[in-house]
Amino acid sequence: MQLKIMPKKKPLSAGRVPLILLLCQMISALEVPLDPKLLEDLVQPPTITQQSPKDYIIDPRENIVIQCEAKGKPPPSFSWTRNGTHFDIDKDPLVTMKPDSGTLIINIMSEGKAETYEGVYQCTARNERGAAVSNNIVVRPSRSPLWTKEKLEPIILRNGQSLVLPCRPPIGLPPPIIFWMDNSFQRLPQSERVSQGLNGDLYFSNVLPEDTREDYICYARFNHTQTIQQKQPISVKVISAKSNRERPPTFLTPEGNASNKEELRGNVLSLECIAEGLPTPIIYWIKEDGTLPMNRTFYRNFQKTLQIIQVSEADSGNYQCIAKNALGAIHHTISVTVKAAPYWIMAPQNLVLSPGEDGALICRANGNPKPRISWLSNGVPIEIAPDDPSRKIDGDTIIFSNVQERSSAVYQCNASNEYGYLLANAFVNVLAEPPRILTSANTLYQVIANRPAFLDCAFFGSPLPTIEWFKGAKGSALGEDVYGLHENGTLEIPVAQKESTGTYTCVARNKLGMAKNEVNLEIKDPTRIIKQPEYAVVQRGNTVSFECKVKHDHTLIPTVTWLKDNCELPNDGRFTVDKDHLVVAEVSDDDGGTYTCVANTTLDSVSASAVLSVVAPTPTPAPIYDVPNPPFDLELTDQLDKSVQLSWTPGDDNNSPITKFIIEYEDAMHEAGLWHHQTEVPGTQTTAQLKLSPYVNYSFRVMAENSLGRSLPSEASEQYLTKAAEPDKNPMTVEGLGSEPDNLVITWKPLNGFESNGPGLQYKVSWRQKDGDDEWTSVVVANVSKYIVSGTPTFVPYLIKVQALNDVGFAPEPAVVMGHSGEDLPMVAPGNVHVNVVNSTLAEVHWDPVPLKSIRGHLQGYRIYYWKAQSSSKRNRRHIEKKILTFQGSKTHGMLPGLEPFSHYTLHIRVVNGKGEGPASPDRVFNTPEGVPSAPSALKIVNPTLDSLTLEWDPPSHPNGILTEYTLKYQPINSTHELGPLVDLKIPANKTRWTLKNLNFSTRYKFYFYAQTSAGSGSQITEEAVTTVDEAGILPPDVGAGKGKEEWRKEIVNGSRSFFGLKGLMPGTAYKVRVGAEGDSGYVSSEDVFETGPAMASRQVDIATQGWFIGLMCAVALLILILLIVCFIRRNKGGKYPVKEKEDAHADPEIQPMKEDDGTFGEYSDAEDHKPLKKGSRTPSDRTVKKEDSDDSLVDYGEGVNGQFNEDGSFIGQYSGKKEKEPAEGNESSEAPSPVNAMNSFV
Repeated sequence: MQLKIMPKKKPLSAGRVPLILLLCQMISALEVPLDPKLLEDLVQPPTITQQSPKDYIIDPRENIVIQCEAKGKPPPSFSWTRNGTHFDIDKDPLVTMKPDSGTLIINIMSEGKAETYEGVYQCTARNERGAAVSNNIVVRPSRSPLWTKEKLEPIILRNGQSLVLPCRPPIGLPPPIIFWMDNSFQRLPQSERVSQGLNGDLYFSNVLPEDTREDYICYARFNHTQTIQQKQPISVKVISAKSNRERPPTFLTPEGNASNKEELRGNVLSLECIAEGLPTPIIYWIKEDGTLPMNRTFYRNFQKTLQIIQVSEADSGNYQCIAKNALGAIHHTISVTVKAAPYWIMAPQNLVLSPGEDGALICRANGNPKPRISWLSNGVPIEIAPDDPSRKIDGDTIIFSNVQERSSAVYQCNASNEYGYLLANAFVNVLAEPPRILTSANTLYQVIANRPAFLDCAFFGSPLPTIEWFKGAKGSALGEDVYGLHENGTLEIPVAQKESTGTYTCVARNKLGMAKNEVNLEIKDPTRIIKQPEYAVVQRGNTVSFECKVKHDHTLIPTVTWLKDNCELPNDGRFTVDKDHLVVAEVSDDDGGTYTCVANTTLDSVSASAVLSVVAPTPTPAPIYDVPNPPFDLELTDQLDKSVQLSWTPGDDNNSPITKFIIEYEDAMHEAGLWHHQTEVPGTQTTAQLKLSPYVNYSFRVMAENSLGRSLPSEASEQYLTKAAEPDKNPMTVEGLGSEPDNLVITWKPLNGFESNGPGLQYKVSWRQKDGDDEWTSVVVANVSKYIVSGTPTFVPYLIKVQALNDVGFAPEPAVVMGHSGEDLPMVAPGNVHVNVVNSTLAEVHWDPVPLKSIRGHLQGYRIYYWKAQSSSKRNRRHIEKKILTFQGSKTHGMLPGLEPFSHYTLHIRVVNGKGEGPASPDRVFNTPEGVPSAPSALKIVNPTLDSLTLEWDPPSHPNGILTEYTLKYQPINSTHELGPLVDLKIPANKTRWTLKNLNFSTRYKFYFYAQTSAGSGSQITEEAVTTVDEAGILPPDVGAGKGKEEWRKEIVNGSRSFFGLKGLMPGTAYKVRVGAEGDSGYVSSEDVFETGPAMASRQVDIATQGWFIGLMCAVALLILILLIVCFIRRNKGGKYPVKEKEDAHADPEIQPMKEDDGTFGEYSDAEDHKPLKKGSRTPSDRTVKKEDSDDSLVDYGEGVNGQFNEDGSFIGQYSGKKEKEPAEGNESSEAPSPVNAMNSFV
């Protein structure tokens, strides 16, 4: 038999008697040792070693494997029953049994169905010593059925209602895992408001518009077959409701006020409560008459599910879930009963007995209800099994007496109740075996001296042998005074010495024989380090050597290893190791640390360490200018109760005179190790008279200071304990505040130990009501900082005082302070609340104050909660977050700013004290009037044409009322930034687009646009835009435009262009230009008259308008000729016109060259853009230029040659203030500047 090794020694009889191990027959588990030699000829009944689970769910797509493995001697044979009858595997070609095994393999992959082999299987392993049986193995194929086809109507409900989406998955085996996803296989988000129940349904405590979707899909995952089944999608549409009333919670599941739940011991208890309501309820759990287990309780699904793992009978009871929101709370009680399938208290264990011995099999199990115990012998109910006179059945115990070899059998104990069963096999093996020693002969044990030695003697025999140990060939049995013997036969030598070396013999005896075995023990000398490495301080760059000399047993070979800071040495050639030394060359700062020498043998290990400190090389000595050395020889004299004289000897001043001494003290009794400043004396003084406090254990130290700094402190003086005295001060910061409505918490800042002045520091705490006639109530407390007075009325003023005292006496009479007992929440809401709407964004609220007695605390103010519950413009009621405005103190009115016009508001008021808020006043509703709207969200001008612009806009983001109309004002801007007449236009409120027609071409307009309600006009938005113009060219007539027959020159222009340059014009001449457009709707034209200015130099180059090179050359020659003629005419008419001289003299920067990249004019400087027209610059109505004006160049107007005069004498030209320029056409001329090329590009 194999005996359990016990951790303690078996007590033996007193006295020096032979050490004999008498092992009593054990009824507990005994196994035949797994020694191969022993098992070759030792019979043993069968034992089931492996079997399939009781509830065996198989994959119908794979072969069925039902396991049954067993051991025994001789090897057992196997048979099976199915559904209680013999299962003949030879008759079914699909069923085979593994060789030397009872495991069945049913080949259903080639043919056959898994459902054919459903049933209850049981395996029997049998040999000549008995039969062992397996559990009843219920074989069932897994199932993953599809959902039944159903037509799911769309669900339509209002915002805020509750909703339950049923899942109702098909019944599968095992049950599926449920989850909700959308069409994109994304899990639907869950929260306190939306969550999945244990039954798989999806619960909505209240729905929101964002819950609208058409793909609520319930999925069932069958893990056993790795398949997922899908329910038809459910469509949910949430309609926004005008009224979204809040409501208290009600339970969606479970129903009613109470329910029952039954769970089995060891399982996970899952309790669920899901509630609906608005706002979303919060779930809480409690256990009535008990607490929830700390380490086994978990909350799932946003606290809607309570789980207790490893549930036991003690977890039975009533559990209450509470659903709570701002409007109320409800609860549901779940009565939990924990039942239990059978579980073992003591399972029967194998018995190995010798003939004639006694024994017992005990089978004890528990459960709820109590399980029934039944016995079987070799798989047959014991009532009908062959009779055995050696056994007697006594309930859960089979008693064996005087067994014989025929008594060998395998017994089965079955414990069952309505929730399950337990089946255990235990054999009775009757053997008659002489002793056998299993430990190898002549085993050598080596032990270090002075350590324990353990010599093994594993044995087996039936009856159980006794064990004796002997030392030497002719030695006597070993006694217990030096040795110990363990139950497994091991001999223990507690302290092995050299003389313990030798041969030890283990002898095992029973009535059938005797066996012995010899083992050898050698005692080795311990390994020691006789020369340890020593602490070393080495200068950087030098070499250091550590020595480690080891002495060891001559039969053992040691291995010496060096470590640095418990790690391997750096892989560096500077580290060298020989037999006894470690040498580090060229030491650096990184080499500092702890070096350890470790000596190992096969039996022991020792180590020793030393620290290496690396320092800088010693510098050349120099004169010492340093802080002083510390003073020394401190002495206390003239020791009185409250004073003492301290004297000392100064240290070396290090070539800098000492300027002063600093004296510090330590209170070893109250603040040991903490030094405080006492006083300072001049550097010429070496004594000081020190004032002392009572009951302080003083020590003093002195530091010297010179111009270089302060010295280290001196050694501390001897201690001096002053006498105790009564406290001379009372605690500070005395306060009285209640933490609960019925208490008064008195706090203070305690005196420190130094201030106590004596032992036994305590405090006398006194209090009485301020407005009463009560006497002072006093209590003396220990050295604490707080005292709580219980049972006080709510918020009553108290007079308080705290006086210090010690074993000597009391401190002076303390000051009286006032406090208050605890506050409670206010009882009354503010009354007579009324609202005066001042304007569309401001309201004034008035209320009556709450009586002070009803406030029950310090009045902190009044808090107004107000919220916008309805938008009058959209008539859409919805709940939004409440706003809070607090008015400090006792105010009875306040203003609510920042209101939204044309809105429906609700408010109530609460009084606030230090404890919190009181009840709310009744809700008051008020409406704000309409206000002016905000500016339109956007304004843009699109589709500019010759005489029209189209405006598009977005309505105001905040209409603040009902829009009545839009107002559009616009005016032209001329080239000098002067504004023309303002046009006012009303546009209906339902428009977002408007086209303005009959505008001037090539004119910039400024627009002012705003919306209106009945309250007035809102903020305006402004924009600017320019109408377009196309090009046209004419030849100059022989006479002025108004003096003869008009000769028109026609030029065809591409319809995509918006301008055209007129060339070849004569200076000082009036021209008429007409631009016409021809299309599907007919011919449309527009005319205008203008006059060219006086001749002047121009830098404008227009290469894009010339299509051929010869024409360009001719034009240059012609223009030069015309310029000469014009200059000649001007001289004859009234004087010289010094254009070129002015231009050269002034080098006016306003006349800018053309840009090389695009051929357009450069922008004019902003400084000159706003220059007003000079007096006399306008041309008279007869289109003649006055002589006095002829000396002025148009350059002076800041517009160059682009400035022209209208028919009425007004100035026209480019509006230089605009920020963008039209792109130049690609065919403009790049010719050199011409004196007669004075024209306007009309952009």
